[in-house]
Amino acid sequence: MAPAAASDTPIPTQFIQVGPPTSRNQPLNPTDVLPELEGKDLQEQLLNTGQSDGRENLRRQVEAQLSNAKAQITALTALMEQIRGSPTNTRARKKAAGLMPGKRGIFIPHPERTSSRNRDEHLDRDDFKTTLNQARSLIQTLLSYRTQYPGNLPSSHPMAVTPSTASYGGSDFSGGGSSATSQSMLNERDMDRSRTGIMTSLVAILQRSLRVCYELDIVEVVRAIVPALADHASKESRAATYRLIRHLLLDAESVDRLYSFGLDWYLVRSLARDNKHAVEKEQAIKLIRAYIDIGSSRKSPTVGAGSGHVPLSEGVMRALVAVAEHPEDQFRHIALETLTEILLIDVDLVARTEGIRVLLQALADGPHEISPLLAGAFLYLVDSPRTRVYLKPGLDLEIALTGLTDAYGKGASHAEQMRASSRVVATMLRSWSGLMYLCMDNMRAISSIINTLRIPSLETREVILDLFFDVLRIDTPDWYQAFIDGRRLTVIGPRGVAAIRKNPEPPDGTHNTDRLNISHQYIALLLLVFLEAGLLDALVGILESEDPTANLTRKVTLLLGEVLHISNRLLPSSMAAEVQSLPRLFALASDSHNIDNSRKVASVALASIDSFNRNHARLQRPKTDGNNRQRANSIEDTMRRNQRQVEQAKIKLSMQIDDKSFQDTLMKTQVMVNKDATKWDLDIIMSLIEGPLLNPKRVEEAFRVLKWGKRLISFFHPTANRFSAMKKSSYNFRYIHMGCSLLTTLVSCPEGVKFLREEDPLLKQIADCLNQLDPVCTTLLHLCGIAADVEVQFNPGTVADPQFSAEKIASTLTYGYIEMLGTLSKHADGIDLMEKAKIFTTFYHISELKSREDLIKAIIENIDYTTGGHARIVLSKALTSSYMDIRFFATTHLGQLIRSTSKANEWTLRLLLTQLYDPAVEVRELAVQFLEEACESMDVLELVVQMQPTLDHLGEIGHPLLLKFMSTTIGFRFLYKSGYIDREMDAWFHERNYQYVLQVEVYLAQAFSSNPQDDENEPMQGMVPPHFYGEIAKTELGCQVLSDKGHFAEFAHVIRQHGMESDDLDLIVKLKSVLWAVGNIGAAPGGLPFLEEEGIIPNILDIAETSQVLSVRGTAFFVLGLISSTTQGAELLEEFEWEATLTPLGDTTGLCVPLDVAGFVQISHWPSAPDLREPRWIQPTDDSMELQILTAIGNLQNTVIANEAARSLTRFKAQHRQIFSSITLFYRVLHILSTQRYRLPVRRYILDLFDIDLDPDVMNAMYNLSATFHHRPESPSASVSPSRRKGHSRRIEENVGLGIRMAAAESGQPATTTNGRTTDGAKQHQGSSQAKHSRRVNGSGEHHQVASSPAATKPSRPAAQKNGSIALNPVKRIEGFGVDESAVSGGESS
Repeated sequence: MAPAAASDTPIPTQFIQVGPPTSRNQPLNPTDVLPELEGKDLQEQLLNTGQSDGRENLRRQVEAQLSNAKAQITALTALMEQIRGSPTNTRARKKAAGLMPGKRGIFIPHPERTSSRNRDEHLDRDDFKTTLNQARSLIQTLLSYRTQYPGNLPSSHPMAVTPSTASYGGSDFSGGGSSATSQSMLNERDMDRSRTGIMTSLVAILQRSLRVCYELDIVEVVRAIVPALADHASKESRAATYRLIRHLLLDAESVDRLYSFGLDWYLVRSLARDNKHAVEKEQAIKLIRAYIDIGSSRKSPTVGAGSGHVPLSEGVMRALVAVAEHPEDQFRHIALETLTEILLIDVDLVARTEGIRVLLQALADGPHEISPLLAGAFLYLVDSPRTRVYLKPGLDLEIALTGLTDAYGKGASHAEQMRASSRVVATMLRSWSGLMYLCMDNMRAISSIINTLRIPSLETREVILDLFFDVLRIDTPDWYQAFIDGRRLTVIGPRGVAAIRKNPEPPDGTHNTDRLNISHQYIALLLLVFLEAGLLDALVGILESEDPTANLTRKVTLLLGEVLHISNRLLPSSMAAEVQSLPRLFALASDSHNIDNSRKVASVALASIDSFNRNHARLQRPKTDGNNRQRANSIEDTMRRNQRQVEQAKIKLSMQIDDKSFQDTLMKTQVMVNKDATKWDLDIIMSLIEGPLLNPKRVEEAFRVLKWGKRLISFFHPTANRFSAMKKSSYNFRYIHMGCSLLTTLVSCPEGVKFLREEDPLLKQIADCLNQLDPVCTTLLHLCGIAADVEVQFNPGTVADPQFSAEKIASTLTYGYIEMLGTLSKHADGIDLMEKAKIFTTFYHISELKSREDLIKAIIENIDYTTGGHARIVLSKALTSSYMDIRFFATTHLGQLIRSTSKANEWTLRLLLTQLYDPAVEVRELAVQFLEEACESMDVLELVVQMQPTLDHLGEIGHPLLLKFMSTTIGFRFLYKSGYIDREMDAWFHERNYQYVLQVEVYLAQAFSSNPQDDENEPMQGMVPPHFYGEIAKTELGCQVLSDKGHFAEFAHVIRQHGMESDDLDLIVKLKSVLWAVGNIGAAPGGLPFLEEEGIIPNILDIAETSQVLSVRGTAFFVLGLISSTTQGAELLEEFEWEATLTPLGDTTGLCVPLDVAGFVQISHWPSAPDLREPRWIQPTDDSMELQILTAIGNLQNTVIANEAARSLTRFKAQHRQIFSSITLFYRVLHILSTQRYRLPVRRYILDLFDIDLDPDVMNAMYNLSATFHHRPESPSASVSPSRRKGHSRRIEENVGLGIRMAAAESGQPATTTNGRTTDGAKQHQGSSQAKHSRRVNGSGEHHQVASSPAATKPSRPAAQKNGSIALNPVKRIEGFGVDESAVSGGESS
C-alpha cells in the first residue's frame, strides 16, 4: 500500500511540535544525562544506571519522551484520517464509483453496478464512520495532552532542564529555575497551538456532520479541553474551547451535564477582559447565547413571558450586565440584545442581577438602533400583571421621555437623541400596553409630551410635530411641502397635480386605502387621548407665538387641518363637532380688542385651514374603489363636464370648414412638401384628424383627390422605415398618438375603411413583419421559395433581423404598431380589417413563443376585449400558456379588466375561474386575490356561486373565497350540501379560532410598525379579516346551523367564566379567540340576537374596562367596534355610554369609542415586585487584613469613595503582596462579584489585583474551600435532579457566587492535596520558585475562615459582621485534575 504521503496536503506544525525543540527529532541518549556512562557497553550502562542516583530522573525523562512520541503519533494519525476524509478525496471516490456528474450534469452510472441508492447509502455510512473515527481520534489526542498539563509536571522533567535564555512574560523568577520555567512556557505555547488546531479541526467535523455530535460524550470532550480555558493559555485557545463547547450542545440535557465542570467563572473572567481579547469574548458570548437558546425552558406551558428558566448563574449574568452597561465595550450591543432575550424568558433572573436598570438606561441613552427593540420587550412585560410588577409605575418607562422633555439641549447629538426618543415614544403609543401606561396618573406622560410644544425651541417642536404625524398615520404627499413652503393650493391645478404625481398609484393596487378597518378605530382612540391631553391648545399656542409666515406655523396649520379631517371621519358626530369648532382659535380671530398680533395669526390660520380642507380631496392621490371609475360626486366632475362640452363645440365648428380653408390647412401641415416628419406641424395635423376629417367627404378629398392622406399614412409603412426607425422617447410618443388617432378617424367612416382595405398596404405590411416571428410562416415561405421575394419586395427587415425584434421594440417606435392594432380592435370594422390581414392568426402563433414575452405582454395590454371573438381567444391562449410568466401577466391583466368594468361579465369570470386550476401556486394565489376582490359586489358573487367552482384543491388559499360564498344563500346551500360547513365549523371551533387571533394581531403589528406594509400587502380588505362565524351569521340558514350546533352558548360561557383571567396564557388566548368570534357574529344583523339572548355585552364591556391583561382589553375594544357595525348594535352600545361613528347618511362605520376616554385608558398602580435576591452569607473571617481588603473592594461600588478604596488596595498590594496570592481571599472576592454590581472596568481591576491564574487546580482548591465554608443542604443535595433547578429554587443546587455546580454523581469526600499544594487550610504558600508560575499559589493559606463581605450589604460603608452561613452548595471539583481518580471513585462508592 502506498504511504499516506501521496496527498499534497502539508502537515501542520502544531501536530508535530509537541515536545521541546531540542528533542523534536532526536532520540533520548542516556549519556546526555549521565556523562559517566559514556564509553561503556549497554550492560554496564544499565548496571551503573540502576546504581546511580539519577535513575529516577532518567526514568522520568524516558516516560516524558514516550508520552510526547505517542502524542505525535496520535496527532499524525488524526491528520491522516482527516486527509483521507477530505472533500477532495471523497469527490474522487464518488467519481470513481460513477456518482459524479459528467460535463452536462448527467450522472453516469457505473457499468458494473446497478443499485445507485444502495451504493450512496454505503458511501454515506462509510463517510460517517470515518468522520466519527476522526473525531474520536482528535479527542483522544486532547486527552493525552491533559496528562501533560504543566502544573502536574515535576521540576526534574526534561522540558525544565533544556537551556534557554527566553523568559515568559518578561518576568524573572528567583532561584535556579528561571530557564527551566521559561523553557516550560515555550513548550506550553507549542502545546497550546497544537490543542487549538485540534479543536478547530474537531469543530469542522461537527459542522460537517451533525450525527457525530450525538455519538460523542460531551463530558468526555469537555474533560479533555478544560485546561485550554486556563489563564496561562492563549486567547485563541480559550476562544476555540468556547466554540467547541457551543457546537457540542444539542439539548437542555447536554447543558445540564456541563454543570459539573465549573465553566461559569471561566466565562466571568473572559467577559472581564479588555478589547484586545475580542476573539475570546465573542466566543464566550456566543456560548452564553447557546445556553439561552438550547437550555432555556418554561416553568409551565400555560404561563406567559418571563416565567421560564435560563441556565445561567448570577455570576455570569452580572458579568454580562457589566458588559452591557459599559459604553466603550464593542460587544455592548449584543450583550444588550442577549439581556433582552433573557428578560422575556426569565425576568426573575434579570431582576435579581439588576439587569432591568441597565436595559432601562439603554432605552433612554442608546444605542438608538435597539431602543425600539427594548421598548417592545418592556411593553410585553407591562401587558401582564405578573410581569408588570418588575417595573415601577410612573417611573421606569418614563425614562424614554427624557430625550424629548429635555428640550434645552443643543447640538447635533441632542437632535439625534430627541429623534431617537420620539421613535421609542411612537413605539409605545402604537401598543395597548404603552398607551395605557403613558395614560397613568391622569395622562401625565401624554401631557408632558404635548406641553413640550410650549417650549420655544424650534428643533423640539419639529420633532414633536413629526411624532404626531407618524403616530396618527398621516400620509405626507408631495404637495404638503408646497403648502409648508407657502405656495397657494389653488394655483396647483390638474396639470400641477399630474406633475406632482410623479409616482402614481400602481394600476394593480388591490383595494381602496380609504376603507376603514380596526386600525382606524385605534387611531380614533389615540386622537381622543391627545385631544383630552390638550393637543389643540398647544398647537394654537404655537400659532400665537410664531411668525405666521414661518414654515413651522404652516406645519402646525397642516397638522390642525389633518386633525380636523381625521376627527370628521373617525370620531362620532358629537365629539367631532367639538373639535371642528376650534373655540380658542375662533375667539382669537374674533377678538376686536386684541392689540397684539395674535388676531392676525388666528385669521391667517383659519384661512389656511379652510384652503386646506377645500383642496384636500382635489390634491390627494386618486384611490381605487374596486373598479377605478370616477366618482359621480367628485370635485372635478363639473370641470370635466365643461371641458367635454367645449371640445364637442370645437369639433362641430371644425367640421364646417370650407374647401379653400381646408386645402390651405392641409398645405400648412408640410406633409405635401416635406418628407421629414420632424418638420411637420403635428398640432395642425391632429386638429385635422380630430376635426374636419371626421366628415366622410373630407376624408375622400384628402386621401383620394389631394393625396395628402396617402403621404401621411405612408409615413407609418414598415417598408418606409421612417416611423419605425425613430428613437423611443417621450417626445416622439406623439407620433404614436397621431397614428392611433388617424386609424380611429379612418375606421369611423366607410371611405376610410375602404381606403385601408383596398388601397393602403399598411396592415398587410404589419402582418408580414409579424410573420417574420412566426416559425410556421417562415418555414412555409422557405419551402415555397418565395421568402427572398417577400424580403426584396417589402424589405421591412429580414428573418435574421425582424422588424419586431426585442431590440427594436425596446429602442424605437416599432412598439407603436401594437398600439395601433389595439386601436383597430376597438371597432368592428377594424377587427374585420385585422381578420383580412390574418393578424390574429399571427397573434396565436406568437403567443406560443417563449423568447418574446415582451411582445406577448404588449399584445395582451393593447388589444380591446369588449367584443367577443379573436381578442378573447388570444387572451385565453395566454392564460393557458406553457410559460408561467406569461400566465401570471395575463391573469393580472384579466383581473384589471374585471376591476375596471362597472358590472359583472360572465366571460371574464369564467376565465378567472379557470386560473384557479393553474399548476403554478403564484397564479392561483393571484386569481384568488382578484376573485375575492370582485366578489365584494353581490352581483359578481352570485354569478360566481351559480358557476359552482370546485375550490377544495386550493387548500388554505381558497378559504377566504369559500367564506365569501357562505355569505349568500345560494353559496351556503352549495357548501352545506358538499359537507364543507360542518367540517369547517368543527375546525374553527377547535383550532382556527386561535389562528385567527394570530392573524389579526400580526396585522395590527404591521399596521402600527415603524415601516408598515404596503397597502397591497395588507391581509384584509374590510373591517377585519373574514371569520367563519361572522360569514355564517349573514344568512338565515347559517344562523339556524349556528344555533343547532350550540357553539355560541359555549362562547358565552367562556366569556363569563374566564373574562378576568390574567395568569393562564392558554385561557387568555382562548378568551381572545372567543371574543373575536362573538364580535364577528355580532357584526351581522342576524347575529346580534345571539348576543342579546345570552346577555354577554355587559361582560364584554367589563373586560374592555377592567381586565388586568391590557391586550385583552384591546381585543374587547375592537370587538365592541364590530358589534357597532349594525344600527341595532350601535343603539345597544349607546345605552352603555359607548358612541358609534356614523357616515353623513347615517350608516354605521364599525368604529366605536367610549364617552369617558380618560376612564377607559386608565390603569391603577400596582405593587412592586418583592426583592428576590436571597441573602448569601459566608462565614466571617477573623483576619483584619482580609477584612480591610474586602471592605475596600466593597467600597469600589460607590463612586464617591471609589478612588480612596482603589488607593487603599494599591497600598495593601504593595505592603502585603502575598495575601493577594491567597485562594481563600480570591474565593471571597468572587462571591462579592457574583452578588453585587460592579462596572466592567472595576471588575477587571479587582480580578487583576490577584496573582492567581484560573486553572483546574485553582478551581479544585476553591471546591475544597467551599466545602469548608458552606453548609450542605439538610436533604441529600447531591441527588437533586436538574429538573428541580427550575424556578426560584433552582439555585439551591448551584453556587451563585462562583457558578460552579456540584454534580450528583461525584459528591464524595474531596482529596486533600492538589499537585503538592496543601488545601486543608493549615499551611501557607511555600514559594513560587517550586511551581511553574510565580502567580500560582496554594489552595488556602492562613486565612481559613471566611468573613461576610461588607460590600455585600452596603456598598458605601462596612457592615456589621454576621455569623452564620448560607445554604450554598460546595464548588464542584473539576474531574481528573489534581486528584487521584481512585480516591474520587472511592468517595462515590462510599
